[in-house]
Amino acid sequence: MIVYSATRSNFTKDVFSNQIEEKILSALKLKAGMSTSKSEIESWKNSMQYMNNVLVDGAIPDDAGVAIEYKVPLTSKRVDFILTGQDENQKDSAVIVELKQWSEVFATTKDAIVETFVGGRVREVTHPSYQAWTYASLINDFNVAVQEGDIRLRPCVYLHNCSSGEVIHAPFYDEHTDRAPAFLRGDAHLLRDFLKEHVRYGDKSEILYRIDNGELRPSKNLADHLVALLQGNRAFEMIDDQKVVYETALALADDSNSTNKNVLLVEGGPGTGKSVLAVNLLVEFTSRKLVTHYVTRNAAPRAVYESQLTGSFTKSHVGNLFKGSGAYFDTAPNIMDVLVVDEAHRLNEKSGLYQNKGENQIKEIIQAAKFSIFFVDQDQRVTLKDIGEKKEIRRWAEACGANVTELKLESQFRCNGSDGYLAWVDHALKIGESATDNLDGIDYDFRVCSSPNELYDLISMRNTVANKARLVAGYCWDWKGKKNPEIKDIVIPEHDFAMRWNLGSDGSLWIISPQSVNEIGCIHTCQGLELDYVGVIIGPDFVIRDGIAVTDATQRSSQDRSIHGFKKMLKEEPDKALALTERIIKNTYRTLMTRGQKGCYLFCTDAETNAYFKKFVDYVAGENPAEDLWRKAAEPDPTEIL
Repeated sequence: MIVYSATRSNFTKDVFSNQIEEKILSALKLKAGMSTSKSEIESWKNSMQYMNNVLVDGAIPDDAGVAIEYKVPLTSKRVDFILTGQDENQKDSAVIVELKQWSEVFATTKDAIVETFVGGRVREVTHPSYQAWTYASLINDFNVAVQEGDIRLRPCVYLHNCSSGEVIHAPFYDEHTDRAPAFLRGDAHLLRDFLKEHVRYGDKSEILYRIDNGELRPSKNLADHLVALLQGNRAFEMIDDQKVVYETALALADDSNSTNKNVLLVEGGPGTGKSVLAVNLLVEFTSRKLVTHYVTRNAAPRAVYESQLTGSFTKSHVGNLFKGSGAYFDTAPNIMDVLVVDEAHRLNEKSGLYQNKGENQIKEIIQAAKFSIFFVDQDQRVTLKDIGEKKEIRRWAEACGANVTELKLESQFRCNGSDGYLAWVDHALKIGESATDNLDGIDYDFRVCSSPNELYDLISMRNTVANKARLVAGYCWDWKGKKNPEIKDIVIPEHDFAMRWNLGSDGSLWIISPQSVNEIGCIHTCQGLELDYVGVIIGPDFVIRDGIAVTDATQRSSQDRSIHGFKKMLKEEPDKALALTERIIKNTYRTLMTRGQKGCYLFCTDAETNAYFKKFVDYVAGENPAEDLWRKAAEPDPTEIL
């Protein structure tokens, strides 16, 4: 999505009339259904004046294209400025310009990381040249028009308030400035020459339109690229805060030993790249001869990853890389160099099949490693036994004498890169205050079905493309057919609907089993993993009454271990029991509704609740089932066209 687009001459008119920031803001509200901060509006006003000064040159054609705030496909990131046209050989060209208002920049010892004053204090951020070329790389990865249309991307940076190039142009950052040259306050003429080199003629082939409306290739799935990663091939470009976390982890690993233990606590919501970072760090630490394990409490991600690696690596090699969180209760102190803990919010207090071994998994992990990394999303705590909260990790780190560093991930890759959708989910489930109370302008395929049958039809159709669409539900029905496929577990008689939970034979591999689209999974078989499309059945444990969310843990199946101990707690500490189970139920549906990279389809067993969710969407699946299925067959999702 391009927020503002114009010819170079019309852009100049908008700047000269002092309307450019208003035009960008109006376009943002119209196309994205959102506003922005006063500081960003002010940055448009200032930066576009500088860009216009560069562009006002007879050699830069009036009919070159100008795009401002282009959303990088399948992420939440936006490119500041793009100039399009044709180069001297009349080849289509697009120059990406990352604009920075920084006046001072400070060097670090970390690859592609600098420090500058942003967000009220001096922070570590990615070098702007690294930022520009990774954005170009992502566009090239996902935009078919760029790949097949032979549109050449040329990234660069303009720091129009920065006079000193001592840090930006330091030899340490040459790898990045070679890929995306950086121009400073006094380099306007050099930037102009760079633009003229790559845009000699106007945008005669509608380059901006082709980029903005180009088909998207499917987003990358970690499990699909795991073999390549472990073989040392780069499958994912880390951007912005991901790169900061990655380089910080490498630096802390170098600095850690048995007398200087370190803990890195990384918080991030769904789709912010926690698992991609965890696996990339596992690979890098292992290549550096550091004894490293990737650790998860939930067995499903480990089972899927190990399945994907079968045939490429020996079982012993795989087993030495991926471990459960209960593997360290009897481990000698500091025997591991690094433990990378993914989904750390799922850690338990005790280990073992009967939860009777060890003292505390957080403590045991920190004790076992010289350096431990915890990736946490506290809003994905989904059982009463989950203890991996930030305050608990800090407490045990202090008790073990470890230094704590905290960072946050915000770059969004799941849910089509839509931060707005994630914020809306929190609003809709009444999890907390959210700035997004509607789906207007949100670039994500969210639908509400009128029956579970229509939900199944949509998911089945989506699954025919890549086997990456599945049905999931709240654990509100007993698992009677665990070993008998003839027994239907989830029965909704008023809709003549009956399906089974996933078969026990698939275990944690349910999400990739070829026939499992005909079964329904739950939180335990999908957390930590991702799909292209997810169909969610909200059961009677979550209902809306007169606009108020009401949770009822007694509506969960008695077989659901996630609320084991609830009845006893309800007698002893009723307020605590109700508060905890309310959080678990809401977090469960939040997690389920954010498993899909491209879309989420919903059905609620309670009529009032289904009607509540329908109010948020313009197009409701099932109002005309025949037309709906025809539309889906006739108009496939462009992200699925290879």
